[in-house]
Amino acid sequence: MSTVVNVMEPRLRSIEITDDEIIAQLVDGRSISVPLLWSWRLTEATPAQRQHFEILGDGQGIHWPDIDEDISVEGMLRGVPAYRPKQPARHAA
Repeated sequence: MSTVVNVMEPRLRSIEITDDEIIAQLVDGRSISVPLLWSWRLTEATPAQRQHFEILGDGQGIHWPDIDEDISVEGMLRGVPAYRPKQPARHAA
């Protein structure tokens, strides 16, 4: 007996950006959302910059060219926030 597993990479059909969330509709019918706070770049972006996005490839992710931010569908599904990088401590001279 053999079992065929159809593993399809999750892909975006469409997205909506609100003041608080990124809401994604996937081609398989699922709807997922993540807090906008998961991306410090999006949190600091203007509403116009947030709305200027491109769906990457066949729907693998989202790119915001004005702020150089990318979020993958896999990252949204896994729950991987993009925290602000820590700045090195400055020492007094």
